[in-house]
Amino acid sequence: MEPVRFTFLNGSDIEQLELSDAEVLDAVEQGLRAQGRGETVIEPRVHLMPDPAFNGHFNVLRGYVAPLGLAGVKIVGDYVDNYKAGLPSEMALLNLFDPRTGMPVAILDATAITEMRTGAVTALGARHLARPDAKVLGHIGARATSYWNVRLLDRIFDLAEIRVHSRRPESRKAFAERLERDLGKPVVVTEDWRSCVEGADIVVEASRLERPEPLLKTEWITPGALVVPYGTMSAVELSLTDVMDKIVVDDWGQCRSGPFGALRAHVESGRLSEATLHAELCEIVVGDKPGRERPDETTLFWHRGLSLSDIALGAAILAKAEQHGLGQKLRFS
Repeated sequence: MEPVRFTFLNGSDIEQLELSDAEVLDAVEQGLRAQGRGETVIEPRVHLMPDPAFNGHFNVLRGYVAPLGLAGVKIVGDYVDNYKAGLPSEMALLNLFDPRTGMPVAILDATAITEMRTGAVTALGARHLARPDAKVLGHIGARATSYWNVRLLDRIFDLAEIRVHSRRPESRKAFAERLERDLGKPVVVTEDWRSCVEGADIVVEASRLERPEPLLKTEWITPGALVVPYGTMSAVELSLTDVMDKIVVDDWGQCRSGPFGALRAHVESGRLSEATLHAELCEIVVGDKPGRERPDETTLFWHRGLSLSDIALGAAILAKAEQHGLGQKLRFS
């Protein structure tokens, strides 16, 4: 029998590839299109919490994308206090397999993949659900995925005003400086949630709370705005869904169950159900359901994170790495 080998791509390999905004968006959109055409399998994410004292847990995401010929499992650690040790709060590995044989194809450092694909899903959701002339972004949170949220939203909308806020002054200052450097435009650092989100055309809530706390007030949301809450712990009021004309999620199977998520209380109270849900994003991407239909529509997009996005972006990275001769071939058996 011929030896079985797989490719290993570390974080440095992926960084060297310098994926463009268009490459990231196109890869993630490919995954959404496959989902919308019924060419995928998504297993709801599961969690491992080793010890509550560690203030963190692991998310395990699993899926299959038929057009790519790949199945994948991503394990990502989510540890709120990692900044105290100079570590990212989210570090991940993506395992890609041949779905026909179960043999390993690749293992990738998925930390950057998680950051990029999260931002891409936020931006693609906004492409379909925000007003086309949206110019003001209010962004809560400065974690790694936040950078790609803002970068890719600016790519699509060419934002005129970017406001950011996070719990720690040093993190929001560093976040704003990075954005100003990379986007070439000023970024407003706000001292509180209200001044960040009130009157914004697009509101993204990516906070890092230790427990649910309704810090984002419904009354601050402008009619016609898009709100994208995706914190692990809810930061929104129960009334948020009451003002929405359309509610869209990435995958209802994931959103309707599990212990975490920005709208967990809304599902459990019946405010968000299959009856009140407008669509999954993939249905809008493939044209089965409409996105925004009127300028005055107030919309909400809740994404919990798709294994399909990880697999699709991982596949694109793997292909580009092979073109550039990056990565290591490791023997499995």
